[in-house]
Amino acid sequence: MSDLRTALLRGRNRPRNTGAGSPTTLRGDGYEFVELREYVAGDDPRRIDWASTARTGALQTRIVLEDVALTLAAILDESPSMQVGRRRSLAAAGNEALDVWYDAASADDRCARITGDGLVAPLGLRGRRSALVCMDSARGTGPASFDFVGALEVAYAALPRGTAVLAIGDFFDVGIEQDRLLAQLGMRFDCTALVARDPWADDLPLRGFVRMRDVETGSARRLFVGKRERCAYARAVCDRELRLRERLAARNWRVGALTEDNPAHALYEAFALR
Repeated sequence: MSDLRTALLRGRNRPRNTGAGSPTTLRGDGYEFVELREYVAGDDPRRIDWASTARTGALQTRIVLEDVALTLAAILDESPSMQVGRRRSLAAAGNEALDVWYDAASADDRCARITGDGLVAPLGLRGRRSALVCMDSARGTGPASFDFVGALEVAYAALPRGTAVLAIGDFFDVGIEQDRLLAQLGMRFDCTALVARDPWADDLPLRGFVRMRDVETGSARRLFVGKRERCAYARAVCDRELRLRERLAARNWRVGALTEDNPAHALYEAFALR
């Protein structure tokens, strides 16, 4: 079992605030015994195997089939702002992160993906076959515009409770007016966000008077870029990412930073792996 898959299974036990101040966990009843493992915080105490606990000297939990079957879903923002990058686009890096995400799918898992055309949920398929359909959906055909907020709304309306949801994007369209939606998603699902980091966050390679174009709208302006402007740009990028991470974390989302170089690291960061 991969480290990511283990982390996803344990993610089912994360407290979710229901709005009344009391944490809850989302668990199934299970129906087929699979294995014993050491107890982790959040496990149902009714699943403790006391005979094995007495033999080993440590609490042991009975794992059943429903506990080890996941539903994995993902959203990749394919809007024009995700098509930028120094060596490759952020969207291409996001696709690589999707490969790692869906690679965690095991034989009994269901997979889904929300694209610009809506929900992709392969009927009758599970495990790797289902994952491959989702990985290939809309690949390389990023639309001229992608409604990221709309995709989050589709996820909330269409996915089953307890789904492990991965959302990858720059989150530019997710303003504070969407905080309630983020909170609803964080309460209903096991949510992870990979926030695309500006490729020029550390060094804006522009000097003097330059013509800058908005990749989303196509509008252009002539601006002067000096040392002061470059420093201000770096601070603004850093501050925005920090505020966004705080907003997401406060609404029960894991957060990692997606870069061009090592997309898998963003997932490991979000799950505190490696």
